[in-house]
Amino acid sequence: MPKVRQDAWSHEDDLLLAETVLRHIREGSTQLKAFDEVGDLLNRTSAACGFRWNAEVRQKYEQAVELAKKQRKEKKRKEAKEQQAYQKPQPAAYYPPSPDPEDFKLPDQETTEAESPSMALEGEIGLNEVIQFLKELQQESSGQTGVQARLNELEKENQSLSEQNTQLHRKLESVTEDYQALIQIMDRARKMVMFDEPEQDYKPQFRMEKNGNLENIAR
Repeated sequence: MPKVRQDAWSHEDDLLLAETVLRHIREGSTQLKAFDEVGDLLNRTSAACGFRWNAEVRQKYEQAVELAKKQRKEKKRKEAKEQQAYQKPQPAAYYPPSPDPEDFKLPDQETTEAESPSMALEGEIGLNEVIQFLKELQQESSGQTGVQARLNELEKENQSLSEQNTQLHRKLESVTEDYQALIQIMDRARKMVMFDEPEQDYKPQFRMEKNGNLENIAR
């Protein structure tokens, strides 16, 4: 089944990638093998691991890469000297076979280095550099934690403002309806007052008929 990963790289993934690449450099292996190893562990493709290393991770470990290259050169010189020493003729004209470099490793060295590459790097690089490296990792982790906390606060605040906006919109609709109803009631009351308004300033007018009677003149 092909490896397909769409999720983002975590801090632990980047740390595993860096430690694996540095270990392969020190051991004289290639970065491609390191990418294959990390890809199997993280269920990612070798190309994705290589792109992540070159684009994001490598620039954070430039000094560690240079130290690993120096350690690789020293290791090759040491192995060459040891090989020359074993290739010298013995008194009985017996020439022992060339030793396997793996025979010079301490017991469980490979397992310990693979399981805890940070401890192997600490012993070879130096205590001060390891302490500085761990401080930088701690600061980076704290910064990411603070950003995530701030993001959560902003999301909660945005949700609260959205709820308040919805409530205010509902209140506005209710007030608008009440206002329209009040206008209608006032309009009806005004019309009723106009129709029921008694006639004012009406003064009856009379005229005298020929026979002497008063006649009310209609208005």
